[in-house]
Amino acid sequence: MTASEPADLHLHLRRLLAAAAGAASDAELQAIQLSPPKNRAHGDAAFGTFALAKLRGVAPPQLAANLAAAARPDEVGESVTAAGPFVNARFRRSALARHVVLGVLRGDAPFARAASSGKSIVIDFSSPNIAKPFHMGHLRSTVIGAAIGRIWRHLGAEVHGINHLGDWGMPFAKMMTAWMHWGDQKELEKSPMRHMFELYKLYSSKAKENPALDDEAAAHIRALESGADNEERRMWQFLRDESLAAFQGPYDRLGVTFDHITGESFFEDKMEAAMARVAAAGVLEVDDGAEVVKLDSLGIKVPCILRKSDGTTLYHTRDLAAAFWREAQYHPDRILYVVGAEQKLHFEQLAAVLARMGEPLAKKVEHVPFGLILAKNEETGKWEKFASRGGNAIFLDEVLDEAVANVRRIITEKNPELADADRVAEQVGVSAIVFNDLKNSRIKDVKFDWEQMLNFDGETGPYVQFAAARLSGILRKSDVALDAGAELAADLDGALLADAEDVLLTMLDFGATLERAAEQSEPSIVTGFAIQLAGSIHAYLREHHVLRAEPALRDARLALVAAARRLLHTSLGLLGVAAPDEM
Repeated sequence: MTASEPADLHLHLRRLLAAAAGAASDAELQAIQLSPPKNRAHGDAAFGTFALAKLRGVAPPQLAANLAAAARPDEVGESVTAAGPFVNARFRRSALARHVVLGVLRGDAPFARAASSGKSIVIDFSSPNIAKPFHMGHLRSTVIGAAIGRIWRHLGAEVHGINHLGDWGMPFAKMMTAWMHWGDQKELEKSPMRHMFELYKLYSSKAKENPALDDEAAAHIRALESGADNEERRMWQFLRDESLAAFQGPYDRLGVTFDHITGESFFEDKMEAAMARVAAAGVLEVDDGAEVVKLDSLGIKVPCILRKSDGTTLYHTRDLAAAFWREAQYHPDRILYVVGAEQKLHFEQLAAVLARMGEPLAKKVEHVPFGLILAKNEETGKWEKFASRGGNAIFLDEVLDEAVANVRRIITEKNPELADADRVAEQVGVSAIVFNDLKNSRIKDVKFDWEQMLNFDGETGPYVQFAAARLSGILRKSDVALDAGAELAADLDGALLADAEDVLLTMLDFGATLERAAEQSEPSIVTGFAIQLAGSIHAYLREHHVLRAEPALRDARLALVAAARRLLHTSLGLLGVAAPDEM
């Protein structure tokens, strides 16, 4: 870009409209926000005048008409028109092409990671229970939380991704009791997680016949919470270590990492201080021997129990201690709990306790719920909760292995000469499951359909991956380096890419797409962008030759291909989806 070219087309347009409106106050400037028009035929960017009109005390259509008349075309803006309460603007195609292509290849924000925004975002996600295998029920929290974290980091936030392990409380005590009754050391050494899973199932069935087992488990948790160096404490440490080692396999395959692994046990010595803080706020009551906070005044009829009558703590106690600790350590703007929708009441109670205490932290606590994974029942034809025929949990590794095997068969049929086919099968198979999970709004249930998610022609991970691989292939044939930077477009004549407006306008929306995804904790917005970009570049390549074009046009189109490839890689990376260069 030359010195006269703006670094941000949307910012340039906002300033143009602000000048036309004579906007001077922060409130008026903030009211001028742009979004893509619902109908691209109306323009490239739209400004709804409602908020500014309210500040001015005028009718939105009149304000829109006044702005359109006052705004003058310049080197960036080709036209500004009014349509009811909206102002629609169209960019000059040469400016659009240079801004987008050079911005992507040069690594400008928002196409690349932004400078520090000063925001601190805490994300509590994945959080499996120790002594149980990593199963399909953990998938959604893991991939949604990881994607939200990557998006916020790209926008310049300081992110603290936390794996809040379920390593305390009654579930573990039940496992401990099962081991003491029926544990087999040889089976444990052969497959620790599977053996403990079988023991937990056995406990569940036996406890129905023998309620005394629950009393025994309660005694074990009291011994664990005593802080003494006893058998319970040693077993806890062993099972925690084994679990973390076993979980690392699925995390590695999903490309998921954590900044902190601080399970419930980490807050063992912080719960008394948390309880004292609740008591000092004057909201702690004793009800039938238990210490509770009543929430009727906030519309929640179920009281929040913080300590049972036997003196043991609960999830709420530990979550409260964790919230206080995270507040002190990370000074968060938001604390996001990526947990299934069935836990809605739990997090409503957590926020309500903080609100009753008068804690500002209450407004920073956010539950990020999600729906179930559904599988089709072949006998009834209905979509039901994903489970084995016996209703048992299905291990994630087994599902990932099946996805990879399915992709490997497709590769054998369609591209038997593909180099490193096993690695590509792993990338495409695992990514297909991740992409399928993130494709729809997180609150919706996800249909687990092998045929659909592995389709290379639908709105799927393989479809977007193939688009990126196709672009890589074009660059290889042209001898342009796959990692080519701004030098590829240094002399770009943007007018030569006037026929690529669909691709360019899609790419231009990347920054706004990420802002919406972060604000709404909604990775599907980024998934939708990736599908749209893949579709637009596929459509462009169907109609326009790259390598056979005359030299100047070929070079312009190669720069577009390189930029689209890079932004597809960035988008897929934010989702946790691999982007192989050959498929």
